[in-house]
Amino acid sequence: MSIELQPGAPSAVDLPQLNRRLRPSAKAPVRIVHLGLGAFSRSHQAWYTQQASDAADWGIAAFTGRRPDAALALAEQDGLFTVVERADAGDSFAVVSSIVEAVDGADVQRLVELVAAPVTAIITLTITEAAYRIGSDGHLERAASDVAADLALLASGSAYPATPLGRLVLALAARRAAGAGPLAVVCCDNLSNNGTVARNALAGFAGAWDAGLAEWIDANISFVSTSVDRITPRTTDADLAAVEAACGYRDNSPVVAEPFSNWVLSGEFPAGRPRWEDSGAVFVADIEPYENRKLWLLNGAHSLLAYAGQLRGHTTVAQALADPFCLQAVEGFWDEAEANLAGSGTGGTDLQIPAYRAALHARFSNARIAHHLAQIAMDGSTKLRMRAVPVLQAERAAGRSGAGAALMIAAWMDFTAGGHTVQDPLVGAIGAANQLAGSERTQALLALLDPDLAKDRSVIDLVENLRGSF
Repeated sequence: MSIELQPGAPSAVDLPQLNRRLRPSAKAPVRIVHLGLGAFSRSHQAWYTQQASDAADWGIAAFTGRRPDAALALAEQDGLFTVVERADAGDSFAVVSSIVEAVDGADVQRLVELVAAPVTAIITLTITEAAYRIGSDGHLERAASDVAADLALLASGSAYPATPLGRLVLALAARRAAGAGPLAVVCCDNLSNNGTVARNALAGFAGAWDAGLAEWIDANISFVSTSVDRITPRTTDADLAAVEAACGYRDNSPVVAEPFSNWVLSGEFPAGRPRWEDSGAVFVADIEPYENRKLWLLNGAHSLLAYAGQLRGHTTVAQALADPFCLQAVEGFWDEAEANLAGSGTGGTDLQIPAYRAALHARFSNARIAHHLAQIAMDGSTKLRMRAVPVLQAERAAGRSGAGAALMIAAWMDFTAGGHTVQDPLVGAIGAANQLAGSERTQALLALLDPDLAKDRSVIDLVENLRGSF
């Protein structure tokens, strides 16, 4: 949506900038440290914390990932930003003040100070799926170049680590040295059993550097698994203009999100937590059914649309879903996913799958949320291991073909070979595989997702025959 200021209205340069003087709000003490400051973390974890009845006790210090830009922009506004909830009927606007410190991720010294502080109770993570560097065996890939480089830096003490894992391990070592006590690490990335993934990644990293630290982490750090859900596309210039026109101030860091939000958590908080349930968060003993519902139905469909949609010339989720060929592919994959959710013995019938599917269709069709397929397509080799491979394996185990899940994998393969920009931690291996021909190429690409599937001739043939479908 593009909004033009009416004649006589103040221009953008005349409008005041959003900050805590313009919108007075006290800064809560830092008790949550967040790694991975981005649009989603602000529309989700920061938004939930803002809604808690005890929000005045829970400030967030948020660190960026690769670049400092988001922290620099947010710091200009004392951490304040606007959440624009974009529905078919129009937009609503709310200022969020729960981030009280926005920090360049390269400021490792500040991260160490905050994690070592006794008042810090929670570390939340949105560092992307690929950043955990977990191999197909479920353990840290110590030989990965960035992991190996960070371990060498930790061993030498000559410089700060560069990866989120390395920096967090160093910070936890400082907390151990300070005797600051236990805390909870809350993984909010789209990974199955993401608390265990975070535990394996951090404990593996720590163990490769200091076995005693790994033991301390095991004894003192709780790893909370979560299922997170809120579509949050990249902010555009039109979004900045919409905030200016509706709110009467300049905001350099607004986020646009759908009205829907969901957060399911499972795990212990040994040093306390905000009352996130006040804003609808749900705490459960067994998170796996909720994880699978979201990873397979929502994220799986997103990945399928990301590759199939771009192959067919679309740029957004809404455009791709309006394409009958893409919609048919999504419905076929959803049928397979639903069959395995309902028959898994984990309470799938309580997950209201038909209603969830209907809601997803409506959410994906919201053309006012410009969720770009190119953004979803990144890190495909990591994402498909969790979104397509489990459904394909379950279908094959049940004696069915798994063609819906295989079609997602085939679309990814065609996308990587079709001249599109591929952003993936395995981009080199993907490029090498695409130099092969026919079923050898398909087998090599499949091996990057799951080595066992790549040994199954019938699966290779299934995927090979589905290539070119879009």
